[in-house]
Amino acid sequence: MLDDRARLLLKTLIERYIAEGQPVGSRTLSRAPGLELSPATIRNVMSDLEALGLIVSPHTSAGRVPTARGYRLFVDTMLTAQRADFEAPQLPAEQPQRVIAHAAQLLSNLSQFVGVVMAPRRSSAFRHIEFLRLSERRLLLIIVAPDGDVQNRVLFTDTDYTASELQQASNYLNAHFSGLDIEQVRLRLRQEVDSLRGEIAKLMHAAVQLGSEAMTQAQDEVVISGERNLLAVSDFSGDMNQLRRAFELFEQKAQLIRLLDMSSQAEGVRIFIGGESQTVPVEDLSVVSAPYEVDGQVVGTLGVIGPTRMPYDRMIQIVDITARLVSNALSQGRPADTTLESRPAGR
Repeated sequence: MLDDRARLLLKTLIERYIAEGQPVGSRTLSRAPGLELSPATIRNVMSDLEALGLIVSPHTSAGRVPTARGYRLFVDTMLTAQRADFEAPQLPAEQPQRVIAHAAQLLSNLSQFVGVVMAPRRSSAFRHIEFLRLSERRLLLIIVAPDGDVQNRVLFTDTDYTASELQQASNYLNAHFSGLDIEQVRLRLRQEVDSLRGEIAKLMHAAVQLGSEAMTQAQDEVVISGERNLLAVSDFSGDMNQLRRAFELFEQKAQLIRLLDMSSQAEGVRIFIGGESQTVPVEDLSVVSAPYEVDGQVVGTLGVIGPTRMPYDRMIQIVDITARLVSNALSQGRPADTTLESRPAGR
């Protein structure tokens, strides 16, 4: 356990390093308001903090910088909730795809880092299905979800269906299966296939299969905004390898999806610092994330990705408020309360 003097010195060192981006030395800390310690005493305390793995001395400087472990202690025990010092615009209630795209851009603009939003998980039920003939043996399948989200997919067929046949197929699906899960529709179609004309049944089976694939892809979607902001971060200027790994993370998305999925299982804001997450083991990146809801049910996660040297208190505010805005827009309720309360923030 750290005593009060060591905790205050560590807090001051990390806040100074986050603000200035330069290693912090004992002389600088001796002039910090509230410490009132001699440089010699500060050097002794810094030596103890270094032995605990909370700070480290870069090769080129006599000053110290925080380690991931030091940041973790700082975030878990030294941050206090602050009232937001920025205006966050309300997100309009639109189709979910547009809401999450706007949210990712808002996160990026407010943080000046990378904004990420995982598409909302939802049931694979549909409200309406329609077929549109594009050309011979080529159709457009239009699927409208209960929440109004629209998925379009091109369907290639062995048969050239007439307009009346397409209308017959869509009428049957909408009349008998609207509101059901896609898997339920698949099962019911197998049971009722004898009562349907062969070619029409084949078309409906193909539509259900394509619809299932479309909804699965939509649920695995991650919208990312502001990747280029990392190019301006001085922390990465001397280590292009870390920057390359960050861009690989954004490009492949699979690791990012797993991390955001983990975040949705906890209440409030979660913070992953450096390589402490085995899912995204990039040493110089931190992720601040929070779940968002639709009508009281957690359906997805959003967050900010940036350097470990980020102003965590401000990032918590940005992520927390944006999660509320997204929840409100998707629930189509009253304007979101963007007053920052004390909410859990942790691993």
